[in-house]
Formats: sequence, C-alpha cells, structure tokens
Amino acid sequence: MNKRQNIVTMKGNPITLLGNEIKVGDNAPDFTVVDNDLNPFVFSSEPASVKIISVVPSLDTSVCEFQTTHFNETASALGDVKIITISVDLPFAQKRFCVGKGIDKVKVYSDYKDLSFGLNYGFVIEELRLLARGIVVIDKNNKVTYVEYVKEATDHPNYDKAIEEARKLI
Repeated sequence: MNKRQNIVTMKGNPITLLGNEIKVGDNAPDFTVVDNDLNPFVFSSEPASVKIISVVPSLDTSVCEFQTTHFNETASALGDVKIITISVDLPFAQKRFCVGKGIDKVKVYSDYKDLSFGLNYGFVIEELRLLARGIVVIDKNNKVTYVEYVKEATDHPNYDKAIEEARKLI
C-alpha cells in the first residue's frame, strides 16, 4: 500500500496518507461507498456530469460542517454540477447531520466500510482511519481537473478555486 508523508498535518502534527495520490489529468478512479440508508453507491454508475467531491474527516467538526453546508448552499448556483461529500462517519450519523442541517443538494456518502474512495484517491489518514480534508473536481469525461489535499487538516479548503474550476467545465 502506498504511504505518503509530509503532505498533510493534523493540528501541526505530521500524518501519513494511504493510497494513491490523485493528480490533475488522471482518470477518476472508481469507488464504492454507502449512502445514509446503507445502500452501496458505485461512482462509475453516476451519469456523465461535472462533479465536485468534497472530502471531510468528520461532519461533527466545525470546519467539516461549514464545508458541507457551504457546498450545499452553493450547489444551486452551479447548475448541473453534482456535489458529493465523503467522510468515514457512520451513515446513521451522516443522516442525522443532513436532516439537522438541511443538507438537500449535496449527496453525502460514507467510506467507513472499505475506505474504497480514500485509498483510491489517497485521502486515508493512517493514524486515525479518517479521511484528510480536500476537494477533487472531475469533468464530464471523468478526468480529474482540480485536486486539493488541504495541508493542515483543520484548515478550510480553497472553496473559490474549486468552484471556479467546476464552472469552467459547465
């Protein structure tokens, strides 16, 4: 398994990322996660569209909450762009969060079971079995056009840059 160090810190402490680093120009790897009702979601089954994958360590933290609610609020202005949030929170906790925060435009999925997304996109934090914070933008042909692995996991990603990159693809 590919281990990458000196990419991300958590509260200033270096952490190890597992999986393959995704880069602009790569084909978006397939993955399987589960929805809030424990149904599998296979990424390759998603119709051709521009996608923003918002990756968060846990919805129960203030930055992750903001990241998810921000993309939910932004979604309607992006038209055909599909926004997916992925964490390793249990689907029950994700459902509670989505209902409580009115998340209705972003699809929220859990990678708790197999870390399929996290390993295929290089976001798994080895020491914590959480996902590192980041954003991946994918075009209609499933090519990666933007990637951000947020250097400090407690910091916000560059929302404006990700949205700008997605808008270029519409």
